[in-house]
Amino acid sequence: MIRLLTLSGLVATLLLPSGLTAQDTFTIGNTTLYATDLVTDSQIPWEILWGGDDMLWCSERKGRVIRIDPATGEYTTVLDLNVTFNGSGEPGLLGMVQHPDFPEDPRVWVVYCDGQFSVSEHLSVFEWDGTNLVNEQELLSLPGAQIHNGSRLLWLPDNTMLMTTGDAGATANSQNLGSLNGKILRLNPDGTVPEDNPWPDSFVYTWGNRNPQGLCIGPNGLIYASEHGQNNDDEFNLVEAGRNYGWPDVQGACNLASEQDFCEEWNVLEPLAAWSPCIALNGLEFYTHEAIPEFQGKIMMAVMSGFNDPLPGRVIVMTLSEDGTAVVDEEAYFGSFNQRIRDIAVNPYTGAFYLAFNGVSYPGSPPNIIKEFSTSDPASVPSPVIHPLLLHPLPARGKVDVSVTDGALGGPIVVRDMAGRIVHESTVQDLRFPLDIEGWSSGRYVVWTAVGQADLVVH
Repeated sequence: MIRLLTLSGLVATLLLPSGLTAQDTFTIGNTTLYATDLVTDSQIPWEILWGGDDMLWCSERKGRVIRIDPATGEYTTVLDLNVTFNGSGEPGLLGMVQHPDFPEDPRVWVVYCDGQFSVSEHLSVFEWDGTNLVNEQELLSLPGAQIHNGSRLLWLPDNTMLMTTGDAGATANSQNLGSLNGKILRLNPDGTVPEDNPWPDSFVYTWGNRNPQGLCIGPNGLIYASEHGQNNDDEFNLVEAGRNYGWPDVQGACNLASEQDFCEEWNVLEPLAAWSPCIALNGLEFYTHEAIPEFQGKIMMAVMSGFNDPLPGRVIVMTLSEDGTAVVDEEAYFGSFNQRIRDIAVNPYTGAFYLAFNGVSYPGSPPNIIKEFSTSDPASVPSPVIHPLLLHPLPARGKVDVSVTDGALGGPIVVRDMAGRIVHESTVQDLRFPLDIEGWSSGRYVVWTAVGQADLVVH
């Protein structure tokens, strides 16, 4: 069931005429959110992410990467590529991810399409020199198209990377293990094939995909993807190594006789949720911050809508089962803007989140805006907000950065699991320090210091 919520709670407020300014205050349960424009002249924002330098980074389909000050909205262009961009098509500059130790490790990976007469898709890594992205090294090239280029990137805790690819409009690619199209690929950071991939000497991690364009790590370290269907069955999938997702022989669940035979023969993994008609789903984010309790521990999914879907773009927030293998509830928000919502990023310090809007029509007409949604009223005089204990990133694996205020210095830091057992105990020596969590079991922990406590999610 999808519940469409706005300030008044009335579905009617969602269907505003194109170009009409929507309300900028939303009530979500007991939480009030204030929506403000951060960047109003973006050139079709595609990927937005919170950078390791505490700036918001954005890739734009027309070829720019911009670096945005989240406090002011001011930005600089740090990369400008010559890409294939057609206003009626889907190629251009697309997915982007930073090294998890950025900017200490200054590498940034991007996916873009080029080609004058035929489209090629490239995965390249650049170096951040403090001002620009430089020293491009191409790691992978595959056929692209005017449609279905996939290209979402996700860094995994084992220091490998996932890259989604679309079928490039040729459905036979998806069931062909010799093609990189219609897949989710897994690579080492240098572009080589991980030794433990499902097929030797192959980048292919999953197959039978149509056009997956959202990726995130959720509870218990599980990986999720959003995938565009044809006319029916946009899918929210659990990503498992070596699994077949059925396209083009299966759409959505294995519920037709022909589909059931194919699913049994090829070990097809059915979606956790599907939407018909298609709603054009996109970026995913696992929200863990306590600032918005109504979203905490849930998956946020950007939705663009259009074609047969009568509702405007929105964000669907999904509640998962305790083990993360089922969607038990979903609610929809922010449809009142009547805009295509492409991607989501979260401020790990304040819990504010950002939405990339791609205009009112396919594939990205004006206006193209990045909005911030915060629990802080921008009309009020801001007062300093000091978080006595912060953990970043969340979820974490291997290590987590701990930031404390002066009152914690010299005192203990204690970590307990959900059974109350102490798994770590030491003394706070610095205001910011890494906590080694290598080998810890996936799950939730409580971190306690003299200035407060915080939840730690390990995947």
